[in-house]
Amino acid sequence: METLYPLLAAVAAYLVGSLSFAVIVSRAMGLNDPRTFGSKNPGATNVLRSGSKPAAVITLLLDAAKGWLPVMLVRWFGPSVGLGDGTVALVGLAAFLGHLYPVFFKFEGGKGVATALGVLFGISGWLGLATALTWLIIAYFFRYSSLASLVAAAFAPVYYLFGDRVAWYADKSITLALFVMAMFLAWRHRENINRLLAGKESKLGSKK
Repeated sequence: METLYPLLAAVAAYLVGSLSFAVIVSRAMGLNDPRTFGSKNPGATNVLRSGSKPAAVITLLLDAAKGWLPVMLVRWFGPSVGLGDGTVALVGLAAFLGHLYPVFFKFEGGKGVATALGVLFGISGWLGLATALTWLIIAYFFRYSSLASLVAAAFAPVYYLFGDRVAWYADKSITLALFVMAMFLAWRHRENINRLLAGKESKLGSKK
């Protein structure tokens, strides 16, 4: 039975990740479905375009929490049943993929930035903080959420490898999960990349 624990944890994490809080929060607060305006991406940035900052903040926190919680549950309770860093990486990636391809919303999800950040905070507080600060710095100076997300995603694996540990002590499964998330984030932002190159990307705070 214990050999099934990592798989069961991953499935549970994926289901939690599949809760699209941009849609749920918007419905609860009487706002338009974020999949029908702006970038049509069910995420906090697009919810902000609805004009409701509280809804955007709540969406951001809940999307981050669904990445953080599965990782922390494994870290808190996993060792007692033999679950280690490999399962931490697995559930973090599963929650992230749940946001991208949510089973409850026809597999049409967001870009995963907030959920990925929650996973990073679950893995390490300093890792999440360094990545969040990178996002904030780029967003502040350039005003592009997509650019900030791409830069932060690219730096996250580097921070993990060369933070408070030397690279050869870093857990390989967690390192791989971070690289996979970074690649998925880049793929999900491919249209944003094209708009950035064309000078047509919307800046933070603008409404489409």
